[in-house]
Amino acid sequence: MRSFCLSTPLQAALLAAAIAAAGPALADGDHGPGGIATAPARAVHAPFDVVHTRIHTEDRALVFEMQVSGKAGRTRPTKSGQLAGSWVFSYVWPTSLDPAEVGFEPKAGILAFAVTAHPDFDDTPLFDENGDGQLKNDGGVWHSHWVVLQPDEACGKGALKVVDIPEGSRPRLPRTWPGLPLLIDSPGWSPSFERGRVSVRVPFDNVPALPSAQFDGVTAALRVNASLHAPLLCVAKVFKVASGDLSLPGQFR
Repeated sequence: MRSFCLSTPLQAALLAAAIAAAGPALADGDHGPGGIATAPARAVHAPFDVVHTRIHTEDRALVFEMQVSGKAGRTRPTKSGQLAGSWVFSYVWPTSLDPAEVGFEPKAGILAFAVTAHPDFDDTPLFDENGDGQLKNDGGVWHSHWVVLQPDEACGKGALKVVDIPEGSRPRLPRTWPGLPLLIDSPGWSPSFERGRVSVRVPFDNVPALPSAQFDGVTAALRVNASLHAPLLCVAKVFKVASGDLSLPGQFR
């Protein structure tokens, strides 16, 4: 089985609050095989209080699912009117998959799938999520991304960031890369929300790569750097981690 780990200082700094708020990981119960069940936590805002996380396959697709104790997707960032310092709320599935599986450079960092909302900017320039005929005003609508994460002390002690693309470099990127100087993909797969659950069906060609793959579930807030310089997008607040320790105990099924 492919291993996945973060350094002890990174886990301690980034996840201390989330571990304190998260209940213990439980047996999978009635939610389906391979998932992570977690006790509800009163200290976590209910729309981000993860109680079950799962990724399973349907034909040549992955289905990402996350259940929370409240109404999923109900809470979004308040619009600030500017990009610098703005917030991104997210439901995230960190995985042990190599970023090359979705079009990034091999071993570029931690590949994660995310459902996000951020009313101050649009990072899905190929898609019109709100159906108004404009492509650049949909950031506040919940939408999906593949992102590559790495630790960066500039984001705070032990904190993670979406990996920056240095000026002048030309890394391998997915075809639906939105043009931002980040390792981020905007593939246009729309999430669905039903009461306490958010789910997304994502086409995935290399199903044979999945038997040894692992995942976790995280709810978090990211923040755009106030100076708009690298690191551009940092994980600023972790609301809850499904496993409690980011150990990626989930198995793709």
